[in-house]
Amino acid sequence: MNYHNIVHCDMRNGTGLRVTLFVSGCNHHCKGCHNLQTWDHDSGIKFDETAKQELFAELNKDYISGVTFSGGDPLFPPNREVILSLCKEIKTLYPNKNIWLYTGYKYEQVKHLEILKYIDVLIDGKYVEKLRSANLPWVGSSNQKVIYVSD
Repeated sequence: MNYHNIVHCDMRNGTGLRVTLFVSGCNHHCKGCHNLQTWDHDSGIKFDETAKQELFAELNKDYISGVTFSGGDPLFPPNREVILSLCKEIKTLYPNKNIWLYTGYKYEQVKHLEILKYIDVLIDGKYVEKLRSANLPWVGSSNQKVIYVSD
């Protein structure tokens, strides 16, 4: 899996202060996407042990509420195995941290995936430019849903 960025102290992609991983690879290609550069699965940097340690170093900080996976699409099929492994390890090492995941897939399309056992909040649905809303928390367009999976 490749990634484009690890954002430290992010307040835009979930509750509290977070660390956010923007992965490469997306097959939704939403018109008006803010992260066009992440569509290509081969773009960005290889997610290796150094990147993982950077992510976990942020999660070690008491003031970090959790991690957000965005992209691209963390549930782009070639990304799923690595993201699942990360989620399992995060839930084991940091049981009090929450995991948010943004995907262009609808909940109904991915609810069967094992990864949903480890995610606290799923933001589902493609970004739809004509439904853009700056007034809704955590989503870019009004068709997208914030789903509290762990409740």
